[in-house]
Amino acid sequence: TFTRTGGNKAPLSKSLLLVPSALSLLLALLLPHCQKFFAYDLHAIKNDFQIWRLICGRIICLDLKDTFCSSLLIYNFRIFERRYGSRKFASFLLGSWILSALFDFILVEAVQYSFDITVANNLPSGFLAPVFALFVPFYCSIPRVQVAQILGPLSITNKTLIYILGLQLFTSGSYIWIVAISGLISGMCYDHKVFRVHQVFCIPSGMAQFFSWTLEPIFSSSEPTNEARVGMGATVDIQRQQRMEQLDRQLMLSQFAQVRRQRQQGGMINWNRLFPPLRQRRNINYQDSPQSEQQASPPLEVSEEQVARLMEMGFSRGDALEALRASNNDLNMATNFLLQH
Repeated sequence: TFTRTGGNKAPLSKSLLLVPSALSLLLALLLPHCQKFFAYDLHAIKNDFQIWRLICGRIICLDLKDTFCSSLLIYNFRIFERRYGSRKFASFLLGSWILSALFDFILVEAVQYSFDITVANNLPSGFLAPVFALFVPFYCSIPRVQVAQILGPLSITNKTLIYILGLQLFTSGSYIWIVAISGLISGMCYDHKVFRVHQVFCIPSGMAQFFSWTLEPIFSSSEPTNEARVGMGATVDIQRQQRMEQLDRQLMLSQFAQVRRQRQQGGMINWNRLFPPLRQRRNINYQDSPQSEQQASPPLEVSEEQVARLMEMGFSRGDALEALRASNNDLNMATNFLLQH
């Protein structure tokens, strides 16, 4: 479940997933007469100076399809909060949320002036623009790992489902493309530090500390540990051995599609590749003789350049070394495992 696994180290993502979704369901099922107060009405904002609609109209989705798609995307984009921290993640969301409001007005005026097309007064409501903005760092910083290949050059990767969800959200309404484009532009401005917007819209440390004290205990969840079954008296080596065994199983599943393609092509299956040198590590659950310890293969040499690349992405050196050794120095496979755990 999200509470026990997916929400670990991502309290802000958890709050954005639960609170707006609950309010959206409440408005749709129990309080439909109150939905008019959460409409993203550009005409009322511009002509009647109802500035409060910039806040109410851009937080809660009035369309349940948009609520479902945006919630799934927020759940998948929680990896950025785990990587950069809640404060930096919140600063990105705040900056893209504010910038996208400005770009909404610019795009509407540009479309009406250039193409003489009258855009509806109401744009899709909800926390949509920052969700589209997150596609920018997702495209730039998340490695692409091929899962399966179909129809020749077309392939399914670890990012395909996320793009399909984004396309579904992009096509869910008549004018949601305006919100999507403004979100993507604001994401590029923030991610590429245009006009130093990352400094202008940075969450102050005092405010971040305040919310950490007040809200984080509500939406945070305890970190799951794979070593809980071992007991308090377990040694570090036993815990590390269990982590390596779990990594071994994960890598076997990720290479299943590749093994099937090799069988269809009549090629030889590299079982040493399928079973990485995790099994060559010493298992202290069994008493090995001194002779067997001397015959144990030395640990696989790991490229320091690949370790540095993983550390630049926010992973610790120990996790990077273990993932690279287990995947035979396959950077994409090691990165994919570290992102999922």
